[in-house]
Amino acid sequence: MRVSEQKIEEIRSAANIVDVVSDYVQLRKRGNNYVGLCPFHTEKTPSFTVNETKQIFYCFGCHTGGNAFKFVMEYEKISFPEALQKLADKFGVTIQYEKEQDSGEKDAQEILYEINNTAARYFSNNLLQNPDGEYARQYFSKRKLKTQTLRSFGLGYALPSRESLYQYLYKNKTDIDKAVHLGLIGRNTEGKYYDKFAGRIIFPIFSAYGRVIAFAGRILDPNENAAKYLNSPESSIYIKGRTLYGLSAAKDDIRKLDYAIIVEGYMDLISLHQAGVKNVVAVSGTALTDDQVQLLSRYTKNVVLLFDADTAGVKASMRSIEILLKKDIEVKIVSLPQGEDPDSYINNFGKEKFEDVISHARNFLEFQTSVYDSQGMFNDPAKTAEAIRDLVKPLSVISDELKRTLLIRNISQKFNLREKLLEKELEKILEAVKKTERIPERKPAEKKNGTLLQAEKIKNTQLLRTEKEIIALMFEGSGNVINYFMEHIKSEDFEDQVHSRIAAMVFDTYRNGEDIIASALISKFED
Repeated sequence: MRVSEQKIEEIRSAANIVDVVSDYVQLRKRGNNYVGLCPFHTEKTPSFTVNETKQIFYCFGCHTGGNAFKFVMEYEKISFPEALQKLADKFGVTIQYEKEQDSGEKDAQEILYEINNTAARYFSNNLLQNPDGEYARQYFSKRKLKTQTLRSFGLGYALPSRESLYQYLYKNKTDIDKAVHLGLIGRNTEGKYYDKFAGRIIFPIFSAYGRVIAFAGRILDPNENAAKYLNSPESSIYIKGRTLYGLSAAKDDIRKLDYAIIVEGYMDLISLHQAGVKNVVAVSGTALTDDQVQLLSRYTKNVVLLFDADTAGVKASMRSIEILLKKDIEVKIVSLPQGEDPDSYINNFGKEKFEDVISHARNFLEFQTSVYDSQGMFNDPAKTAEAIRDLVKPLSVISDELKRTLLIRNISQKFNLREKLLEKELEKILEAVKKTERIPERKPAEKKNGTLLQAEKIKNTQLLRTEKEIIALMFEGSGNVINYFMEHIKSEDFEDQVHSRIAAMVFDTYRNGEDIIASALISKFED
């Protein structure tokens, strides 16, 4: 199925880029443009610009730019069809799909989604209806999960037979090579296909918009000589470090409550959700990443970390603090009693007691201080100094100077230290960070011809600047301006390949008697 060019144009016309970007970025008017902090890289001074007249955005810091479709694709990490559907839904445009004349026209990513959907149905049916799924049903029953919860999260079971899923996919005329690519099917040295997830309970992993992008499997038979957990490999529709388990089910509640709880495991999240605590996402077997935090920051700027009470859980919390602070997220941490995890706690004590624990979450300084205290670091002057430096270190990634100052004061009062002393420690850390960010010296070979290289660099910079100015004039000028350029230069005269392609499209559009619309040309350029 495909969308007609006319319908794409209708969505483009309806989706005012200022309205689109404002859902994600706080914009303010400056002259003819709107400016804000770039969502694609960390910055303190706004370099992100939105031009309502041209319907385009551009960041002068990281050089990311495009139209409304491109913005949504980049920010949401989704495909063009998904961005199209999202904007159509937002602006009330009904999409009418055209039938494809050839199956080869089908979007490659869409095929992968369909294969995952087929596999998800197979796994779910095994768990809920297949007599051979009784062992898996008993497992989930012991974990106190209701049938409706199993359905809501698409939980499933892969039969122990090594060819069950393969036969199912084959009968459904699925592209087996693509199923291999997705990690559902394996192929041995003899060329024989087999089920990768055989004998495992299955947790489908969904995108933020509820599409199955991967699977996680946990071995059910404790006597089975295999890895306890198995995950889908990364693919064009699944990047582990950019995915938060359960986000599609949690995002509305996260927005409403304006905070998210981050847990470690699938069962932690599912049990909390079943109990009515729905503003929860899980990192699931990976350390929290910058991309995951960026993804979460679309919905809230407040996070409560709720990892296991064991040593690994404490370390995971400590690692996550700096990553969250770097994205201007307010961080609090909950420590459950020793031996408890979110799954066991909610089942043992219920929602009311759990929410009481969450309401007493500590800020990151209190949490870190308690951890260092439990490790005996405040019993020795040298270790105390080390601990205090570790407390100051996360402050270096906080962009809000007022917040940094207040946190310095907090540490100062707690340990009876002069604020100036702590500020000096912070300055040392900031200076060390700056050094690592500086451009490294040229290699010896480059130094040898440094003058020539510098001259060449200046020449290339001037040329690119001139080409950019010509492109800008084409968009801003009248037909006479474009005529002038068409008479004096050719698109292939541009040194930069991107500039050359843009010029060619502008010239072709003008020859066809069409208006030069930046956002429309960007879509063609991306195609």
